[in-house]
Amino acid sequence: MPVTNMLTAAEEALNQTFLSDGYLVVPVENQAGLDRIRDCVAELAASHLKIDLPNDRQAFLDGLHQHVDVPGLNDMRLAVINGMNQQPWLRATYFSLVRSVLDQVVGNELVMQRRINLSIQLPEDDSSLLPVHADVWDGDSAYEVVVWVPLVDCFKTKGMYILPPTPNDKHAATLSQYADGTTEDIYHAIEPDLQWPDLPYGKAMVFSQTLMHGNRINEEPETRWSMNCRFKSMFSPYADKLPGEFFEPVTLRAASRFGLDYKLPSGFEE
Repeated sequence: MPVTNMLTAAEEALNQTFLSDGYLVVPVENQAGLDRIRDCVAELAASHLKIDLPNDRQAFLDGLHQHVDVPGLNDMRLAVINGMNQQPWLRATYFSLVRSVLDQVVGNELVMQRRINLSIQLPEDDSSLLPVHADVWDGDSAYEVVVWVPLVDCFKTKGMYILPPTPNDKHAATLSQYADGTTEDIYHAIEPDLQWPDLPYGKAMVFSQTLMHGNRINEEPETRWSMNCRFKSMFSPYADKLPGEFFEPVTLRAASRFGLDYKLPSGFEE
């Protein structure tokens, strides 16, 4: 549709990068907040494992595979997820990591996923894989973005892959060819076009979950820790996940509050 562009030059540049790449890798806007989240996660993990938490939180998280094996990993992960989501400050702090970026590429009236997710992948662990997918294939709105935040340095197979928009469109047009195949078949078809963004601790990635993405076996000698949470514009179309159930408004403005509360006077005949 025709668009009159009133974005600033900086906003336009950021939006064009997002449109061309499908993702943005940005420094977090609240490093102290990220450190607080990381330390909380490390404390919860150490508590579940009944071990003393080392002073070097980063080294502890990177070396988690020295303290837990694959069979015990999911119980620990669920304990950490439940514990961190009980912290009343967590969601506001997570939002603060990329608030201005979301304001520029998504909107200033946002809904946020009610619970923040945590992914942990031990080295050479094939039980924690996320096969190639796009979230819109499973009931998510095409208007959502994912904010993906590593708690350790993430690179190569210790990170995640994503298929940029142009090759994504090309491969999406041929997905019906794999109706009798597997996600591995799709992965091998798209592999030459994939990007593996490097995300050192202190950076975050915002990406469109209309794009194919996933992870592979972590071939690095360190454990991967990452968090993710979905955001979307309050008034953009929803799919299966709705406000109040999956999402919660977090930046609703006064004019919208008036509009949502307004009721036409009744009792008049037409």
